[in-house]
Amino acid sequence: MKYLLVEDNLDLAEAISARIQLDGHIVDHAAKIEDASDFARTGEYDLILLDIMLPDGDGRSFLKEQRDAQNDTPIIVLTARSQVSDRISMLDLGADDYVTKPFDHAELQARCRAVLRRKSGSARSVVTVGDVEFDTLAGHLSVKGKQINLRNRELRLLELLLGSKGQVFSKQKLVDRLFSYDDDVSENAIEVYIARLRKHLEGSRVQIKTLRGMGYRLEHDT
Repeated sequence: MKYLLVEDNLDLAEAISARIQLDGHIVDHAAKIEDASDFARTGEYDLILLDIMLPDGDGRSFLKEQRDAQNDTPIIVLTARSQVSDRISMLDLGADDYVTKPFDHAELQARCRAVLRRKSGSARSVVTVGDVEFDTLAGHLSVKGKQINLRNRELRLLELLLGSKGQVFSKQKLVDRLFSYDDDVSENAIEVYIARLRKHLEGSRVQIKTLRGMGYRLEHDT
């Protein structure tokens, strides 16, 4: 998963980013609304964590901007405001959830998982396609009943492909989804991860197809 964190407190931002990255996710960080808008306009994110009190304005303006632009990326608001009216206003603007500061990082992670499950339309973290079973929360892959250990990037690539069955992903789009803005990587890295996943999926009914000039698509035999 790829997260956009909008938070001007650098110590808190580093702490949140570290916890998210421990789970193997990617994080882009913006300290201002202006930067957050640029990130949201040029990238794709699975979840946005949004502080309200920012140096260049109120985070609710960013929230409204995203919903007005028909961006349905889940947004969890991080707020020090505890009044019911404030929380109601944020939910009415389109926030999917909120966490009141100070918060426990474990609670934040749990809320992120819950919002992402709702977004996918599933109450469970296990995705089953053909004879392949993938637990997105635990990071476990089972192929025809056999457990396979994956590296972090392989996990996130498989999660992306399984969550968007039938969709074609170009190499550049996969780079954008699997790496942060600051990472210096080439499209060749994607070829390496695709090759590794194909090897893990050998013998199963699930395949990663190459569409020449377009990219990759996950397919499975019924």
